[in-house]
Amino acid sequence: MKYRPQLITGTCIAALTFCAPLTALARAKKIESPSPSATTSPTASAAVSPAKPERPYTGLISAVDTNAKTFTITGKEKSRVFRITDKTVLTRAGNPATMKDLVANEEVRGSYWKHADGTLEAKTVKLGPLTEQDKAAEEARKAKRAEKKASASPSPAASASTKP
Repeated sequence: MKYRPQLITGTCIAALTFCAPLTALARAKKIESPSPSATTSPTASAAVSPAKPERPYTGLISAVDTNAKTFTITGKEKSRVFRITDKTVLTRAGNPATMKDLVANEEVRGSYWKHADGTLEAKTVKLGPLTEQDKAAEEARKAKRAEKKASASPSPAASASTKP
């Protein structure tokens, strides 16, 4: 009984001794990570490393702003504005295109990155209707997705147990 306070005190000291290095390590990692205020602009840091993986898009161009280097696609629920950068690859029927080739009411598809600040940066922009090569590539992607989905889901027969 008389050693109980010493035991409790010793346990507390041991716990603090083991937790202190972990706390210091976590604090050091937090300090090492770059803060948003350290960069010159949020778009500069977002352009280096996109927040999310690239995503596909398709639709009709509703507006083009050559000064801001953006184009807008009007969707069913909301419009999306895509920013064109030096890294964006613009093509028309497989040939290189420029910002001047973007016009309203034209079919467009491609891929984009969504940055942490919500801006959408176009990675690829393909102008005009689907070509035969694009249609074949799309069919191949659909077949691959269906094949992957079929192999991922277990068959009902395999999961059913047989009773004698």
